[in-house]
Amino acid sequence: MRSTSIVRLVTPFAFGPFLVAGSLAQEPTAAAPSPSAVVQAQATSISRFVGDERYRIGPGDVLEIRVFERPQLSRETMRVDGNGRIHLPLIQDEVVAACRTEVALAEEIAGRYRTYLKNPQVDIFVKEFNSAPVSVMGAVNKPGSFQLQRRVRLRELLTFAGGLSSDAGKTIQLIHDESSAACDVAPPSTTVADVRVTPRGGGWAMSDGTDANRVPEAMLVAVDLQALLRGDANSNPYIRPGDFVHIPKAEQVFVVGNVYKPSSLPLNEPLTVSGAIARAGGVLPNTKRSRIRIVRSGPAGTAETYVDLERIEHHEQTDLLLKAEDIVEVPTSIGKLALRGFLGGIVPAYAVYAPLTVIH
Repeated sequence: MRSTSIVRLVTPFAFGPFLVAGSLAQEPTAAAPSPSAVVQAQATSISRFVGDERYRIGPGDVLEIRVFERPQLSRETMRVDGNGRIHLPLIQDEVVAACRTEVALAEEIAGRYRTYLKNPQVDIFVKEFNSAPVSVMGAVNKPGSFQLQRRVRLRELLTFAGGLSSDAGKTIQLIHDESSAACDVAPPSTTVADVRVTPRGGGWAMSDGTDANRVPEAMLVAVDLQALLRGDANSNPYIRPGDFVHIPKAEQVFVVGNVYKPSSLPLNEPLTVSGAIARAGGVLPNTKRSRIRIVRSGPAGTAETYVDLERIEHHEQTDLLLKAEDIVEVPTSIGKLALRGFLGGIVPAYAVYAPLTVIH
């Protein structure tokens, strides 16, 4: 599976409501906040994070740290360790780099150096982005892994995967790897009105009673493909670090028999008998159009239905809507075939034995 780096493509760490609520956890106090104060605090938190699309540093990223006029304190390359921390000279404790922007980390390091320097000026640059990979698999033209470097939505990510293939299904499966969740950023598709939190035991809980401090290992989100292509914002979520995007192939129907291109057809949109036959190239000349057979399998067994293609074309019969795994069998007319064979033999014989007319 190929790996692609999308320059400045995705700002990571936009996580679910569990972490948002957890980020507001407070020590128990004598007077618990009122529900209105809780919702207001939550709204403030969401507004702060949703508006910030800058890249957040993560484990594995390589940083360049510059301390103005202090080359002995600067570092050309500094890799963030697996715990999201870095080690710097003169600073005894580890510095937490994960979940910070370049500017925020620079301010943190400058604050640490104020013990030794007067007005230190620190600049941070991410040289290698390694902490936010996502994978796109299934019915796309260029499946693979992508290294996210800015915040993008699902539809934009699919364009980097070459777009959907012709056999893409009706839904997109988006799997969030919550085990890598580390930053308290509001969920990408969540608005303030979508979040409901209530205080519980000095901590926080979601409106459904879920413990906000418990992070699930994975969460599956199904996205309607047609809604995404229509431009529905609610069906176009932001991609999170570690996401796995899978586009299942569409269910199929099969057109066999006396057609130009017998084939299987993806059922990614409503498809009728006449439409399926047309997509298979149409019927051949010696077709028995009045007895098209549809074989359908179900829990009770296999059922057969016959339709008249000519009556459908004249709007005298309903054009049957096909279901997954239906088989459309287009039969050959024995009478038409025999007549065609007979005429095929008569015409060459007549051409051989008929008297010739000389044209002067």
